[in-house]
Amino acid sequence: MTEDHLGYGSHLTALVQLSREVGRPERDLVILAEGNTSLKSAPDRMLVKATGASLADAQPSDFVEVDLTQYRALLDGNEIDDAPLADALLAAVTRGKKRPSVESLLHAVCLEVDGVTAVVHSHPTSVNALLCSTTPELLTRGSLFPDQVVVIGRHPMLIPYIDPGLPLAQYVRTELARHIHQHGEAPRTIFLSNHGMFALGATPLDALQITEMAVKSARIILGSVAVGGPRFLEEEQAERIDTRPDELLRRRVLLGNNH
Repeated sequence: MTEDHLGYGSHLTALVQLSREVGRPERDLVILAEGNTSLKSAPDRMLVKATGASLADAQPSDFVEVDLTQYRALLDGNEIDDAPLADALLAAVTRGKKRPSVESLLHAVCLEVDGVTAVVHSHPTSVNALLCSTTPELLTRGSLFPDQVVVIGRHPMLIPYIDPGLPLAQYVRTELARHIHQHGEAPRTIFLSNHGMFALGATPLDALQITEMAVKSARIILGSVAVGGPRFLEEEQAERIDTRPDELLRRRVLLGNNH
């Protein structure tokens, strides 16, 4: 799952494996047909879960490959009604017989980020408990502990609730550009208020690990609220963790590359 140059079949196998991991009931990341996964299969191609399919028992036939150039044209264009949008997404399918969901547009936006090849969209109960609260910004207000910084980074992004589909994807695309300009790097996690989260990974395993660490962080925040609220690291402390040579090495090892 960490190889960079895979054929279509290997990409599909890797995405099915990732999807089933995300869908495992004990992880509490998704239920029923919730969530999506995607993988960049070629410079202008994306494999993504089809609408209505369950991640827990995902099969190769539950995924479609789409032409990202057609998706970019949609993202660059004006808002269109639901039915024409669904037709346009279906027209972009290059392999597979099912229909991509409107959330596949946001996957395409995430895969535009340099170094991102795999994306996991999930609805973890602990994360959504905060995203559906009056203080969702607790997820992005600061860093809490070293492993969080190493895996998620210091600057996750929080998006207000926007109707899923083209409006949300276009908004996030604009905010990603602003975020990268402000922080010098893209977020590894995008939190969507009253919705869920997107993990932007360098590999399928990385996207899963980012999701898992976001869940742990949310649980810690929820636990801390019962005893007075979270105490975030000082900015210089988080910066030190983010740039320490041993932590940089650990980040590379987690990605499966210790060179």
